[in-house]
Amino acid sequence: MDAKGNLMELAEQARTAAYAPYSAYRVGAALLCADGTVYTGCNIENAAFTPTVCAERVAFFKAVSEGKLRFTAMAVAGGKGKSTGADCAPCGVCRQVMQEFCDPDTFLVLIRQGGKVQSYLLRELLPMGFGRVDVEGETGDAGI
Repeated sequence: MDAKGNLMELAEQARTAAYAPYSAYRVGAALLCADGTVYTGCNIENAAFTPTVCAERVAFFKAVSEGKLRFTAMAVAGGKGKSTGADCAPCGVCRQVMQEFCDPDTFLVLIRQGGKVQSYLLRELLPMGFGRVDVEGETGDAGI
């Protein structure tokens, strides 16, 4: 299996831990760090809905909380119940989190469309994205 397939398989495995009692829509994500480490996440729903967290953000926040700040790709897998292979793309909030930590010209997002795994650059999924360079300017002076 190739690297894209491996990452998608890890995303599918992460779906099994999803907590989705309200929508039954289970999502898993697998985030590939620049050093080869992979972090996974699943969606976690809440009765109040606003506190619900998407799988993609869980994976990013796990990685960042362990000191990882460079990422190359993410696979996202979703579907109702235990079914697999559903079309599933990151929501706008997750795309904005990706923009914060990833180069939109090189970061790949792998999603299923029409039963096939498709690759998209972040820039394609979030055109005209707002990120650190917009806040810092070219000099990188935001104090990070």
